[in-house]
Amino acid sequence: MKKNFCSLSHLQLAFGFTLLASGVAVGQMRVITGTVTDNTNNKPISGVSIFEEGSDTVATTNSSGIYRVQVSGENPALVFKHPDYPERKVSLGDRVAVDVLLSKENENGIGSGNEIGNERKNESEKAIEEVVLNAGYYKVRDKERTGSISRIGVKDIENQPVTNVLASAQGRMSGVSITQNSGTPGGGFDIQIRGKNSIRRDGNEPLYIIDGVPVISETPSIYSAAILPYASINPLNAINPNDIESFEVLKDADATAIYGSRGANGVIIVTTKKGRKGRTDLKLNTSYSLSSVTNRLKVMGTTDYLNMRRTAFQNDGIATIPANAYDLNTWSQERATNWQKELIGNTAESSVVQLSLSGGSENLSYLISYGHTEQGTVLPAGFQYKSNNLTGNFSYRTPDRRVEVNLTNSLSFQNNNVLNSEVTNRSITLSPNAPALYNADGSLNWENSTFTNPLGAFKSEYLNSTSFINTGTQISYKLFPFVSLKFNGGITYQNFEEFSLRPHTVSNPAANLTSANSTSSKNNSSNFSYILEPQITGDYSWNNHSIDMLIGATLQKSETNQSSMQGIGFESNALIQNIAAAKTKIINDQIINQYNYTAVFARINYKYLKRYILNVTGRRDGSSRFGPNNRFGNFGAVGAAWLISEEDWMKNISWLSFAKLRGSFGTSGNDRIGDYQYLDTYTVSSNIYNNITALNPSRLYNPNFSWEKTLKKEVAAEFSLFKNIWNLSAAYYENTSSNQLVGIPLAATTGFSSIQSNLPAKVQNSGWEFETSFQVFRKSEFKYDTSFNLSIPESKLLEFPNLEGSTYTNQYVIGYPTTLVKVYQYEGINPATGLYQFTDYNGDGKITSPDDNKVIERLGVRFFGGWSNNFRYGQWSASFLWQFVKQRNWNYNRQMIIPGSMNNQPIEVLDVWSATNPSGTYMPYSSGTVAAKNSAHSFFQNSTAAIGDASYIRLKNVQLNYSIPINQLGIKEAIIYVQGQNLLTITKYFGLDPEFILTGFLPPLKTYSVGFQMTF
Repeated sequence: MKKNFCSLSHLQLAFGFTLLASGVAVGQMRVITGTVTDNTNNKPISGVSIFEEGSDTVATTNSSGIYRVQVSGENPALVFKHPDYPERKVSLGDRVAVDVLLSKENENGIGSGNEIGNERKNESEKAIEEVVLNAGYYKVRDKERTGSISRIGVKDIENQPVTNVLASAQGRMSGVSITQNSGTPGGGFDIQIRGKNSIRRDGNEPLYIIDGVPVISETPSIYSAAILPYASINPLNAINPNDIESFEVLKDADATAIYGSRGANGVIIVTTKKGRKGRTDLKLNTSYSLSSVTNRLKVMGTTDYLNMRRTAFQNDGIATIPANAYDLNTWSQERATNWQKELIGNTAESSVVQLSLSGGSENLSYLISYGHTEQGTVLPAGFQYKSNNLTGNFSYRTPDRRVEVNLTNSLSFQNNNVLNSEVTNRSITLSPNAPALYNADGSLNWENSTFTNPLGAFKSEYLNSTSFINTGTQISYKLFPFVSLKFNGGITYQNFEEFSLRPHTVSNPAANLTSANSTSSKNNSSNFSYILEPQITGDYSWNNHSIDMLIGATLQKSETNQSSMQGIGFESNALIQNIAAAKTKIINDQIINQYNYTAVFARINYKYLKRYILNVTGRRDGSSRFGPNNRFGNFGAVGAAWLISEEDWMKNISWLSFAKLRGSFGTSGNDRIGDYQYLDTYTVSSNIYNNITALNPSRLYNPNFSWEKTLKKEVAAEFSLFKNIWNLSAAYYENTSSNQLVGIPLAATTGFSSIQSNLPAKVQNSGWEFETSFQVFRKSEFKYDTSFNLSIPESKLLEFPNLEGSTYTNQYVIGYPTTLVKVYQYEGINPATGLYQFTDYNGDGKITSPDDNKVIERLGVRFFGGWSNNFRYGQWSASFLWQFVKQRNWNYNRQMIIPGSMNNQPIEVLDVWSATNPSGTYMPYSSGTVAAKNSAHSFFQNSTAAIGDASYIRLKNVQLNYSIPINQLGIKEAIIYVQGQNLLTITKYFGLDPEFILTGFLPPLKTYSVGFQMTF
């Protein structure tokens, strides 16, 4: 295993402090600071050149519109220049802070620019109108959109100590629930956009679009399930968050209908940064982070633990403690080790270095970016995750603006090396008086075969490497002034290779194993996909009418090749990754899956009087995953918006800047069931008869099942008050999914456990979404704005014909969420027996399943949201984000091993029932040898006692930036920043972490980061 050492960290810190010292020295000169914003939308303008009249020193605004420039003289003047705006000159006098507005067109004499504080005609109306959202195949002004689209931009993503943009998006979007599956590097995320529409987990995956090209939702891993929940590896791991310009989520029918069946569960659109014309920037961004577990369970110390163990044997009537109770007979009774600190208590180091070059002229822009990331783990070993990302984006527009070409390219190379099994549970349950991990000579201590050293498992590794290429092309040709021909095409290629290595050294040397007992498993999968989308767009206006049209077609094809093999027995563990060197080789099926998808689509957007908007979208999709008679489905949506504030009778309301009502209605399909599900399929048998390899049938033919269908409805209202100081929106949605694609159980006599079909069940997801933002201070030197979002989802099973007679009767209930569980009703401890007791619903005098586990518990989220705050004063800026979730879920009682066995327990287990403590929570300790007590504990793990409040409030992100006043030596901008992620969690949850409660997996980590950014 490799040593965990972030080689760049010391250089980063030294360079950062040197830069800070030089910045302070330069800052003795007179410096002018401020922000340049667009007069029409109050948004910051980047790339504005600012210089003192008569001077050669030029400063440039950053992505937040902030500039800093040095001046001299008694009454200097600043000149502001940008290719898209008229030049503006401002006299300074004795001021040191000047905020400036620029406008593209003249309005009452203020079009060439104005200092903030002057009159701005119709400012409030224009602020919302000019915010442009990426809706996938088209762009739409926020003011005029009829669908539900959530967006976060650069300021919410950039410089955060995360390797996946989804971690930056947590708590920032209404209706979008994002859960990080694990604190292990390179893992996945569980994403629910307005709930789960499908009964199947993989049927709820959203569509990911990177620069116009769809990518696979999850990497098909085989061997990572022991370390990564659901073997989930998210595709956005391949994109450096600092390369992302915007992250949009399409939610309702109107927004997703243009993607047809692919957008049934919502669409995530990632747009990478582009070069900006009129400037050339060389940007260096580097950071160093330290991470640790967010929380540790408080467990028993040695005295309490040993007392529990001795009491357990007494309670079980065992007078002589067994010889294999090594914690009582053999190991030191004085030793006390905090195993959580030893096994998951290390500090993980991470470093990020990114270098980008961007620029452009009037008709050409480019950006090339390279990023390198190294991320360690909290385990006492040198495991490490590394990624290298290369992004190149190029845009060209002819001088007559008739032809536009955009090329986007992303390359990613990821290598992950982690433990092959989780030790999180072991760190909690290992006896506190267990022996030391190492002998005096540095070898692993097995304490004369009385101790299973947890570090033995650290010899077993899981490795994977991913090569990802995503390239897209967008070409537009203006055929007529009102008609354009467009083409969107792209290629995605991913090669994924993984190893599961289990050398013989994981075991106690006393077992006398050799490398002949070592095993190695390898899986390799590659996915190649291309998409071709010709389109025709048109727009035409007359009188008070205007129409935008889009007609297009999609041809998408993907091919996945997968092969796996296993090797057993090697001459040396040095050869363990070379399966050809194994004595026994097992070759598994070589699989080729092909998926073909085609569609035609159209969109018509009609506006009347610029305030009545109708958006109609239709799509006919074809998928190779269904039988010949069901391959095509028709889907569409209608969206409408009424800009109330544009009505004459509303324009005299001075405090109302903007008001809109909108709604949508539509259908979408879902074909996420895997390939060839309707065909008879076979697997290669391991049995050979008469030198002939047999084939075993693995799936039954059923050409009759078809698309899952989701009917989506939404109504919403949006308001902006007091010149856009206060913005409000509220939405109600209702999604009903039918024709559920699942495996219908079959009788064992058929030879098959199930057959793929449409289940006649309906699942409804509905809810409220609220968003508000408030600019508390925006015209003074100190600026502060705050925003808040709240989502209240509700899910339930509407219909399920013959549910009581099906095999799903114990899994679902009409009127309840599909995430429900049926458990036993815990009633405390029986004082006569000292055992847990539960409600006997059928009155037969005993507790059995399914007769007595009748209590329905609604697991999952009740509501969630986030509260974000941003501050700026002079050269300082800061922000923080609180994330909150109200939910119920399994607690630690679910995974607890019976108290009294040779396993440590949380300190809560000290509250044991006895005659003197009749209110005790846990039954008297047991060594685990009494069947009745084991049975009672098993019921306890599956009862109401194992479910509790898993709500939490988390300080998700804190950021502090200082922009160094330096404008010499070719440096345009220099920023030092500190960041924090998952810093504080307020919860009453009984367990390690309330965010992700799957047993045995490392929870998300707490991270502190320091970095700097320079632009030349």
